[in-house]
Amino acid sequence: MSLDSLTEAIRSQAALNPPLGYKVKFDLGELGIIFWDGTGPTAEISNEDRGAADTTMEMSEENLQSLVNGTLDPQLAFMTGKLKVEGSLGVALKLAGMMAD
Repeated sequence: MSLDSLTEAIRSQAALNPPLGYKVKFDLGELGIIFWDGTGPTAEISNEDRGAADTTMEMSEENLQSLVNGTLDPQLAFMTGKLKVEGSLGVALKLAGMMAD
């Protein structure tokens, strides 16, 4: 899956939920990043690095796709090293709950 299609999947997921209230960066290595700015009334999802994030989630594009599709449990991904979290783990758990909806 391409960065554009993953970004659109995250954008669709964000639209289904109330504002996150935080900034989250998905670091997909060489593929690029997805930046979720959930601090405003509507989420802004882009591929630009917009500075410091409350939480950075590092994973492969395959694992992000599985998280978005609901076929990979976020807690299992974290415990098995498929997902690395820098910053607030609480924000990551809140985001995981939103993705599961």
